[in-house]
Amino acid sequence: MTGPVTVPVSIEPAPSLRGGLRVPGDKSASHRALMISALASGSSTIEGLSPGHDVRSTGVIIEQLGARRSVEGDIVTVTGPANGLHAANSALDCGNSGTTMRLMCGLVSAIGGAHHLVGDPSLSKRPMDRVAVPLGLMGASVRGVGERITAPLSIEGSWTLQAIDYHVPMPSAQVKSALLFAGLGASGDTVVREDVRTRTTTEDMFARAGITVASLCEGEGRIVTLKPGRPSPTAWHIPGDPSQAAFFCVLGAIHPDAVIEILDVDAAAERTGFVAVLQRMGASLSREARDERISLVSASSELTATEIHAHEIPSVDEVPVLAVAAAAATGVSAFRDMGELRLKESDRFEGSMSLARSLGCRVWSEGDDFFIEGLGSAHRFGRFVVEASLDHRIVMSAAVAGVAGRGCSISGAATVSSSYPHFFRDLASLQ
Repeated sequence: MTGPVTVPVSIEPAPSLRGGLRVPGDKSASHRALMISALASGSSTIEGLSPGHDVRSTGVIIEQLGARRSVEGDIVTVTGPANGLHAANSALDCGNSGTTMRLMCGLVSAIGGAHHLVGDPSLSKRPMDRVAVPLGLMGASVRGVGERITAPLSIEGSWTLQAIDYHVPMPSAQVKSALLFAGLGASGDTVVREDVRTRTTTEDMFARAGITVASLCEGEGRIVTLKPGRPSPTAWHIPGDPSQAAFFCVLGAIHPDAVIEILDVDAAAERTGFVAVLQRMGASLSREARDERISLVSASSELTATEIHAHEIPSVDEVPVLAVAAAAATGVSAFRDMGELRLKESDRFEGSMSLARSLGCRVWSEGDDFFIEGLGSAHRFGRFVVEASLDHRIVMSAAVAGVAGRGCSISGAATVSSSYPHFFRDLASLQ
């Protein structure tokens, strides 16, 4: 890499890659640790909090709602007020973070008063009807722009929400979590039913903080039942983010001379589906379990095409970098039921296909499926140019392809600060 991390960034090829690294703390757990700690009465500590701007947005908002937050080294202390959180006097700025906005919709719905949630232009295009509708059934009023209820949002919270039994129409840990946060202040048991099991970060962390929550697997789905209550102060230790580890797993697999170790990653099954996908493609990718975390070692491999279904990676966050893996594989890889990608920070459905085209691949789509005809391991990607549309995952996926190939130029690269501010530094440390 040459030059500072500004727009555009020039990525240079690396002859070999060696070393180990720790990716930032899991964003999902980081958001929830801040929110749960703010709801508790007393002080909680958080070690390993994600340094990204998305999590920072959540941290600012909990202070607006009445919590106190202090930082000393790698430890963040959050003190929730004894009398509970209250409505803020100013808008709650969620920045670029869909997790912040959707989960905060649930949290503030159980706080009486008026709440105003705003976001950047990208976040303001993302649909919030999927949380607004069920929260409305619980007794909160969530209003936004248009039929999809996009931001800015006006929420009238209620101290007397009613618990509901709700079937989530699409796999979404964010929607599930929003309802569970609202359910903490509802009367009766809140039940959330999902047809495809999504990450259990919220349920697991609630249970650790003393909330009564039960999870029952049913077929490929799950039924979650939560009793209302107030979390207890807790000492949180945040593991590495699997979705960030995926970039280095793919990099190790597609680079012609690489051995990369990624340490202390969250081992949750719903978060590590990309590992099985890469192994199925022939990646030399091993995992070593350590308590509830794993360490991964990825080495140069010859990949073959595969069929990837959205239910294997419910958040679909890893699809852009898996598209890079597919571009390096032999054969045609199929990405099935990927419509949710269109509703991310950018249209990642088109973004993933566009990135693969820029690498020299034949790419096409049919409905919510898209296909990439890979170039094979004998072919090294030529130098390319990409416009990342302010999407951090497109930026990092392009950088992976550039380092493994003959370099690239990325416009919009500064957006990595939303989730992984030190990405380029960590990438350079392997060279």
